[in-house]
Amino acid sequence: MHDNSMRRVILSLALLSIVLSACGLGQSQALPTPQINVSAAPDAELAVRSYLDAWNAGDYPSMYTMLTAESRSQITEEDFVARYADVATQANLFRVDYEILQSLINPQTAQVGYRVTLNSAVIGPITRDTAIDLKLEGNNWRITWDDRIILPELAGGNRLSMQRSVPARGFIYDRNGNVIAGGTAAVAVGAFPSLIEEEDANRVISELARVSRRPASEISNLLFPEDTEPPYYVSIAEVSEEEFQARAGDWSGLSGIRSTQYNTRLYYNGGLAPQTVGYFASIPAEQVQEFIPRGYQSDDRIGRLGLEAWGEEYLAGTRGGTLYVLNPAGEVVTQLAQSASQPSDSIYTSLDSELQRRAQEAIKDFRGAIVVLERDTGRILAMASSPGFNQNWADFNNYNSDWNSYFTGGDDVFFNRATQGQYPPGSIFKVITYAAAVESGQFQPDQQMDCVQEWHGLAGQTLIDWTLDKELPSSGRLTLVEGIMRSCNPWFYQIGMDLYNAGFKNAVAEMARGFGLGSLTGIQSLNEVAGSVVDPEPTDEDTGRNQAVQQAFGQGTTLLTPLQAAVYTAAVGNGGTLYVPSLVDRVVNANGDEVLSFTPQVKGTLPISQLTLETLQTGMRLVVSDPRGTAYRRFTGFGLPVYGKTGTATAGTGLLPHAWFIGYTDANREDQPDIAIAVLVENVGDGSDFAAPIFRRVAGYYFFASPGPLYPWETDYGVVNPVFFNPILQQQATGTAEALATEQAQETPEP
Repeated sequence: MHDNSMRRVILSLALLSIVLSACGLGQSQALPTPQINVSAAPDAELAVRSYLDAWNAGDYPSMYTMLTAESRSQITEEDFVARYADVATQANLFRVDYEILQSLINPQTAQVGYRVTLNSAVIGPITRDTAIDLKLEGNNWRITWDDRIILPELAGGNRLSMQRSVPARGFIYDRNGNVIAGGTAAVAVGAFPSLIEEEDANRVISELARVSRRPASEISNLLFPEDTEPPYYVSIAEVSEEEFQARAGDWSGLSGIRSTQYNTRLYYNGGLAPQTVGYFASIPAEQVQEFIPRGYQSDDRIGRLGLEAWGEEYLAGTRGGTLYVLNPAGEVVTQLAQSASQPSDSIYTSLDSELQRRAQEAIKDFRGAIVVLERDTGRILAMASSPGFNQNWADFNNYNSDWNSYFTGGDDVFFNRATQGQYPPGSIFKVITYAAAVESGQFQPDQQMDCVQEWHGLAGQTLIDWTLDKELPSSGRLTLVEGIMRSCNPWFYQIGMDLYNAGFKNAVAEMARGFGLGSLTGIQSLNEVAGSVVDPEPTDEDTGRNQAVQQAFGQGTTLLTPLQAAVYTAAVGNGGTLYVPSLVDRVVNANGDEVLSFTPQVKGTLPISQLTLETLQTGMRLVVSDPRGTAYRRFTGFGLPVYGKTGTATAGTGLLPHAWFIGYTDANREDQPDIAIAVLVENVGDGSDFAAPIFRRVAGYYFFASPGPLYPWETDYGVVNPVFFNPILQQQATGTAEALATEQAQETPEP
């Protein structure tokens, strides 16, 4: 090395030593490790999993965002979503499963092989091995769209097409094997009043009455109403072709009648228990995506409401089908899979068709509900909710449905007042207050009190007895049992206040819960509500006493359903057992084997002693059997023992009260089980005037196949006297108010 070069090396080392010394670094200290930032390569398999998971979730828009830019330029989001949606619809997919098999990763491209299983509700699983190509865009792997991603057979724009096989829908029967709903050839019957010749009118009315099983007076009123112009067309009935042939006479020479044949799911007897049985109609648009994975098409019909909806899985059977691959020209390329349909099951209910029909007729002119139970089992024999609707109008092949705009009355007709209507109980709650009073030990059944017309137990308030409103004498001295018989308001005002003052502040509410109120009855197959039972929650003692008094006579915050009322009434009659009400007896398959069966189920026992129960039963018997009882005259000559309780419940300012009657029979017949009935009529007046006569008619049909006396508001069976019926016209019509007052006075004579 030259001297000059050597000197430059020595000088450089010296300068480096000086710099290191200046930095405080000795020879024993290590240099810092260089920091290098390295980005992890994106995971192609993770991208594929995200895409396939979104497919399983039906999140097609998110899948579209995972495509490469080039793929998105070749297919619009709308077409992409439609492609996947069509596959899901045609194959009736309910789940997509996958398994990653292998991956081939390059710096800018990748391919992930996987096994996909399309699970079809109709033809079962379809499994194929295929692959997804990916491209790295920025730091993300993107999917290169290809039809083979779905199934290899769909390459080139091929599509799926399902040819379905749908079994006949199962029947719904009553307890005696009579058809309530089932597929059949039917006849829609109606009339054009303006085309009926005068000389034919009587025969037309008679024929239409016979074929529809409706009173001739009712048919006459429909065709030729007194105060209005006749309608252009009147729907009369839908009957099976067999029934039509058996009932209809020779109509060839009659004018104005129209009869049209069609095939349908017929609801017999004009449609029984529509809110309870339900109806068969198109899938609502908002529910289509819910039913596609269950094997349905968008234009299929399903059970809507009640048993038809609850029993869809039984009544619909199992759909079968053949899944084809079609080319873009619509030609069959191959058959992917096939399955056979399986027959449907049928439902046997506890309903009695004839009793159900009569119950509907009994309350058709009101808003309200009737529930009839077997007293000792909880089986529902009839459940009527008014207003109702004719399920047959859901089929647009029915000529009559065109004239009724599908269903008239709006959503109100679908509301089941028996299970979903929540009402203040009024005096039918006194049964529960009586039980709380005696069980507390503060009151005795034979304890007496003067049933005055004005009660001043609450500071600054005057509460009255119903006799004051009716301008009747006070009821005088009554035992507590007789307080039930006479429905003495002051007796129960006093119970509410005395229990509260004695420290039994929640006794009435707790007894109500023990009778099943404030909770669901547990009925299977129908929607229901729990009602309301609230403990007195006072801000001060005066408020607490007021709440307790209101609750004691069935007002305030307490609400219950007619079904709940029927259940606890049955329990009083059967010795104290609260049954879960049942509507379905069994489900039977095509071979006659039971798929499902129901037996009486005990929910609980009334929390009362035998003495309390027996004296309560005595009071309810006196309501009907003693001349002073609030429903005595409604049951004169009925012919078998009835135990009951009237109720009149305040329903709001300016509104007429709700009318209640609850009761049970004690006939002890071997061939006919005893029954419990709850009747609720909205905004009409007193329970003894309206609900009790309806109770008697329903019970009369059950035991004697007879309607008994006309209602006070009828001119003929099924025909309303509008002057009596309409409260406004009652007040306007001369002499009507006085006649009504006389009738009411007869119902509640002086003791």
